Amino acid sequence: MLKAPLYVRIERELRTRLAGARPGDALPAEAVLAEEFGVARMTMRAALNALEADGLIERIQGRGTFVRQRPAPRAAGTLMSFQDQVRSWGRTPSSRLIEAEVRAASGEEAEALGLTAPAPRVVSIVRVRLADGTPLAVEYACFPAHLTALLDADLEGGSLHRALHGLGLRPTLGSSTLTAQPAGPDGGRLQVPEAEPLLVETRRIVDQQAAPLEYTISRYVGSRYALRVTFDVQAPA
Repeated sequence: MLKAPLYVRIERELRTRLAGARPGDALPAEAVLAEEFGVARMTMRAALNALEADGLIERIQGRGTFVRQRPAPRAAGTLMSFQDQVRSWGRTPSSRLIEAEVRAASGEEAEALGLTAPAPRVVSIVRVRLADGTPLAVEYACFPAHLTALLDADLEGGSLHRALHGLGLRPTLGSSTLTAQPAGPDGGRLQVPEAEPLLVETRRIVDQQAAPLEYTISRYVGSRYALRVTFDVQAPA
């Protein structure tokens, strides 16, 4: 079995240390860490770059490198707009648009949106969702085809849920399924290896009239995003 690259092994060790650190704690200088691990500064820089990309540390020019406040997990039973969530972390949200079109619906999409007409179509919007420029997720969102006005919304700087409200539609109730899948082709978009496991949330949302409104698959980098689940414990039979 091949060993992970040296910078990856150092990164993992530093992640373990960061787990016990407090936000705002200073890290030793890059040169000091390189000497501690017995590696070149370039190798240490690669490890620190990976931690920075995951939002675990921040570098402030002239001051040093510090432990960053970890994003609060989203309660799985609550869905807030991505923009509002990222802003609640004190970070800046943005999106990179991959696809925005009306296309033929897959069987799964048609079933989720209750589309029964022959050859049903959907409004398809695919975006990479970012916080401070770091990609957190690739989001595949589908809506009934009559909502073509969504294609005129600001899909990189704006919120789809706000756009829906502007059309008189209020997402009110949803259900999600959580799975894990390798990043595959989305690895490049998320700046992770193709074999990296992603947290995948598949959700269906209805509007204020209980009509199917949205079917979305969000593929999150697990080290950059978390869901918190509250549950009941069933007594043994």
